[in-house]
Amino acid sequence: MRAVSAPLHARQVLELLPAWLRQPLGAVHGELGGELYLAGGVVRDLLCGQFPADIDLTVAKGARVWAGKLAALTGGALVPLGRDEDAARVVSRGLTVDFSSFRQGARTLAEDLVRRDLTVNALAFRLDPLLTGAQTGDGNYLVLIDPTGGLDDLQHGLIRAASDESFSGDPLRLVRVFRFAATLGFAVEPATLALVQQQSTLVERVAPERITHELDLIMDAADSHGAIRLMAASGLLWAIIPELATGIGMAQPKSHHLDVWEHNLETLRQMERILVTPDTYFPGAMAAIKAYLHTPQQPRYLKWAALLHDLGKPATYARRPDKGEHITFYNHDQIGVRMFNAFALRLRWSNEAREQVGSLIAGHMRPFHLANVVRTGTLTLRAAIRMIRTAGDGLPGLFLLAMADSLAGQGVERPEGMEGEVVALYRHLEQVRSQHVEPVQSTPPLLTGTDLIERLHLQPGPVFKRILAAVEEARMTGEVGDVDSALRLARKLVADVAVATEMKTR
Repeated sequence: MRAVSAPLHARQVLELLPAWLRQPLGAVHGELGGELYLAGGVVRDLLCGQFPADIDLTVAKGARVWAGKLAALTGGALVPLGRDEDAARVVSRGLTVDFSSFRQGARTLAEDLVRRDLTVNALAFRLDPLLTGAQTGDGNYLVLIDPTGGLDDLQHGLIRAASDESFSGDPLRLVRVFRFAATLGFAVEPATLALVQQQSTLVERVAPERITHELDLIMDAADSHGAIRLMAASGLLWAIIPELATGIGMAQPKSHHLDVWEHNLETLRQMERILVTPDTYFPGAMAAIKAYLHTPQQPRYLKWAALLHDLGKPATYARRPDKGEHITFYNHDQIGVRMFNAFALRLRWSNEAREQVGSLIAGHMRPFHLANVVRTGTLTLRAAIRMIRTAGDGLPGLFLLAMADSLAGQGVERPEGMEGEVVALYRHLEQVRSQHVEPVQSTPPLLTGTDLIERLHLQPGPVFKRILAAVEEARMTGEVGDVDSALRLARKLVADVAVATEMKTR
C-alpha cells in the first residue's frame, strides 16, 4: 500500500501544468467560464505521491468544446473519445489532456463522481481558482471532493465499487476492479467482489479489444497472479476464458501436486518470481536471457504463456490401463495452441502477441523432451541444432517457461533435480548456438536458390527450402564445409525426394 498525502497544496497541483499549458487553459476558462475540475486517476496518483502521466479534467458540459479550443491554442491534436460521451483528448508536446463532461445525467460533480467505477478513481479538486491565481499562496491547500470515501480506501489499500450501479453502465469496470488491485497492490473489498460475482456475465457485452487492454495491464503488474486468482474466485475469469475452467479438479500424474487449473496458476506465480531475478534461476547463462527480456512486451507474453500453457490438457486427458491407470495428456501442447489461437482471435489479440504466446505454448514441452534424452543417453549435436533453429530467438523464453513449469510441478514422482537439468541444457544449447549456429548464420550460404536452378537444373518450388535448410544444418554439424560438398548433399537430397515421389505414385 502506498503512502497517501492529503491534503494537497496548490503548488503541488500547479506543477502538473507547464506554463505553455496553464496560460491557454486559463484563456479557455476565461472564455467559457464555469468550474473546471482535476478528477479521477490523476488525483489518485497525486495523493499517492506519484506524478501522473496524463491530466484528466472534468467540466459540467461542453467537454469537446473545451478540448477543441485548447487544441487550437496549443497546436495540439484533438481526438474525440467515445461515440456517446461528451469527451475528447488533446495531445500536445508529449502531454495528454482528457476532458469529460458530467456523465449519465449528473447535475453536480459529486453526482458525476458517484457514477464512476471505483472510489479511488472518484476524487477531484477544483482547478479553475489556480488558473486565475486565487489559490497559490503558502497557506492554500486544496479541498478534496470525495463523495464515496475514496481517500479512506486509498489509505487502507482497498478497491471498492463507487456504487452498486458501477458495473451496469460499463461492464468493463468488472475487469478494472482487478486491474487496479494488481497495479496498486490493493485488496478488493468483499462486497465489491460479491458484486462482481453477481454481475460477471455482463462482461460478455464488452468489446473484446477493451477487455484485452485491461488484461494486459494486469499481466504487466507485479502481482498478476493474485489478480487472476481473485478473478477466478469471482467467476469473472471463467466468463472471459472459459477454457481454463475445465482444468478445475482435473488430476495429473504423480509428477504434479496440483490439478490442471491450480498448476496453470502456480506456473504464472513462478514466472513472476523468475522475472524479478532471472539470474538467480539461470546463473552463468544470462546474456541471451537478458537480451530476450529487453523487449517490454516479452515479460507479458511469458506470463500469458505460463497461465495458458496447459490449456490443452483437459481435451487430451486419458488413463492407460496397461500402466496402472497412469494419467496422460498426449499432444496437449499442440491441442493447447489451437485452443489458445481461438481464444486470442476471440479477444482480438494483435498478430504479434498471438504468434509470440502461441509459439511458447506450442514449444513448452521441448525442453523437457530434450532433458529426457540427456538423462537417458546423449544429446546429439544435430538434435541440439534443430532445437535452436526451431526455437529461433524464442529459445530463452522456452527455458524460462520450462523453469516456471518445473517449479510449479512438485509431485512425488517428479524427476529429481529437474530445474538443474533445465539450466544445464539451456547453457549447453547457447554454447552450441555460439559455436556452431551463429558462425554459419553470420556468413554467406554455400548454396542459394540460383545455384539449385543453374547447377542442378531444378525448378523453383517448396523443395528448395528443404534442401537449403538441410545444407545449412549439415554445415553447422561440420558434415559440409565447401560448395562441392554442399552440392553433393543437395544432389543426394534431390534423388531422395525423387525416389520418395516415385514410391508414392506406385
